Amino acid sequence: MFTGIIEELGTVRKLNSLKDSARLTIEASKVLDGSKIGDSIAVNGVCLTVTEMSKGYFSVDIMYETLKKTNLQELIPQAKVNLERALQLQTRLGGHLISGHVDGIGEISVIRKIGIASVYQITTTEDLALYLIPKGSISVDGISLTLVDVGQDFFSVSLIPHTHKNTTLGFKGIGSMVNLETDIIGKYVAKFLKPEKTSVRNDISLSFLTEHGFI
Repeated sequence: MFTGIIEELGTVRKLNSLKDSARLTIEASKVLDGSKIGDSIAVNGVCLTVTEMSKGYFSVDIMYETLKKTNLQELIPQAKVNLERALQLQTRLGGHLISGHVDGIGEISVIRKIGIASVYQITTTEDLALYLIPKGSISVDGISLTLVDVGQDFFSVSLIPHTHKNTTLGFKGIGSMVNLETDIIGKYVAKFLKPEKTSVRNDISLSFLTEHGFI
């Protein structure tokens, strides 16, 4: 699990594409502290397992499904990536709970300045937008952000200068693709409330609710 508080910007050293997978090597420093082979590091919000590491870099293997559904497929040498180590129990939860399992990709459609803030509007699918609510949380390239506006197929987020400067969003423009993960709690609630999974009663009335102590 992750919090969406980015620890550092890493730099892609190389991306070796194989038949149905890839091997990614990233230059980093802070996230290497205390990490070991087998640990998880979120790269642009994607939970990946460290398979090799040395002073100044680490490598991960990326499977076909991950490449197909995330923007990791677009990485090139010298590209910047958001990095975060998996949270520990004593870590302050400054963002929100993030699994590192990306739900889909969004496209930056509008960027505008409002005071000190940079407001990004991101287009996504209607299916994914169903899990979004104003003032709720979303992970954009692994960054924990608060939703400002939510539409049928888009949403907007507002970045403070620190986030704009210290994450990949500061390097991205209109048309850039971003990894999206919706709030995990919201997804579970939505699943439990799906009509096809819920036994529906037609005899609920005000008198029934009163009789059973609900009102």
